[in-house]
Amino acid sequence: MMVTLPARYGRWVPILIPLALITLFLHLNAGFGDTAQVILEPASFQNANEIEAPPIEESSPSCRQLPGIEDILVVVKTGITEAQHKVPVHIRTTLRCIPNKLVVSDFEEDIEGLRTVDVFRNVSQALYSNNDFALYNRARRGGRAALTNQDHTKVTNSAAGMMDNPGWKLDKWKFLPMIQEARAYRPDAKWYVFLEADTYPIWPNLLAWLDNFNSNRKWYLGNQMMIGENTFAHGGSGFVISNAAMHAVADFHAARRDEWDEITDREWAGDCVLGMAFAKAGIGLTWSWPHFTTESVWEQDALGKGLSTPQWCYPSLTFHHMTPADVNQMWQFEQDWFSNENRTVLTYGDIFRHFIRPMLTSHADNWDNNAPDGDNNEFYLGPSTPASTYECAEYCARSSDCIQYRIDERGRCSTSGWALRGLPKPGVVSGTMLWRVDAAIKQRGKCRQPMWVTK
Repeated sequence: MMVTLPARYGRWVPILIPLALITLFLHLNAGFGDTAQVILEPASFQNANEIEAPPIEESSPSCRQLPGIEDILVVVKTGITEAQHKVPVHIRTTLRCIPNKLVVSDFEEDIEGLRTVDVFRNVSQALYSNNDFALYNRARRGGRAALTNQDHTKVTNSAAGMMDNPGWKLDKWKFLPMIQEARAYRPDAKWYVFLEADTYPIWPNLLAWLDNFNSNRKWYLGNQMMIGENTFAHGGSGFVISNAAMHAVADFHAARRDEWDEITDREWAGDCVLGMAFAKAGIGLTWSWPHFTTESVWEQDALGKGLSTPQWCYPSLTFHHMTPADVNQMWQFEQDWFSNENRTVLTYGDIFRHFIRPMLTSHADNWDNNAPDGDNNEFYLGPSTPASTYECAEYCARSSDCIQYRIDERGRCSTSGWALRGLPKPGVVSGTMLWRVDAAIKQRGKCRQPMWVTK
């Protein structure tokens, strides 16, 4: 079924102004379950985000047919400080069966047989004297040996990103040169799919979605965000450009390189600069949430409690902030899913029902499910800080619309009406009312057909 996505997307980063107001949180039917159910059950959990991904076995499945993949150029943007850690797992999984792929970086090197392209090799020489290029200049002179501890440090994000991290400051300069490199590499591609090294793509879904569009028209497709008055596709979520749009924006930029170098220098987000260039070239963004998303698979509100547009029947095209272990785990699930020839797409509901739900436990130590509603919420009637795990769990069990709860390091109780897998976090205790999750899944039911955002 083809539907038009309501203009309802907002952003939690303070500097990103919402394009449309999110409607008030919808409540799942209030009667999920019975408060007499057992509050806590002994259970163990497995860390889904171990640092290193296990190697893919030599018996990896052969490449299944992906009609249309030969018409796509996949471009992965990375950098010297992360490439050797994040890219190899993609070469063994998500990129393994992709015939046309280009990895652009700030450093040319071999990664498991794939040569990265120096995205700055054709920029104005004047840019090399810009302070943002300090990391690039050091790497050109000394290679990886020139990296410092600061280069690898994850500096705490501000509203404008990791402004003290050399790699972050350099990254914004990659977007427009990346467009030129992609067009030069394969000017006849029907579609250009841009990903980052921590973005996970689901190719059968993406190819099925692109069947709704004509590559001869100017399409700029992605997860809508806004800085000031500038609308753009979020880079980490992944975005797609049609052949017609690629040539239009590449020609526009090529004729005004110095001007856009100055614009890039003033701005802090390269994906925003690219969106500005598209707008000046007369090409607007097609809002493509929830297909593209800023979150990892562990952070998805698939049940739709916190969203005005539930994701349940929408196919997911990408996940962001995926570690190498996450990529490997999701890829293994995806292979199993599509090994059934009757399955052509994978919806958020499918992922939640068959991948996330089996991992949920009633109690998990050192785990954060990100339940947000605590004593900062005027409707909160739970135990005051510090609270015990039992008090918080009991409060959630008594609240008919509560599905998850958490106790943070300070003993602060918070709850939520949705179910996230969550992420490891020392000192945090999380719990889930599993019977309410199962009731919500039953209420959502099975999708008769997938829902697509097409305009």
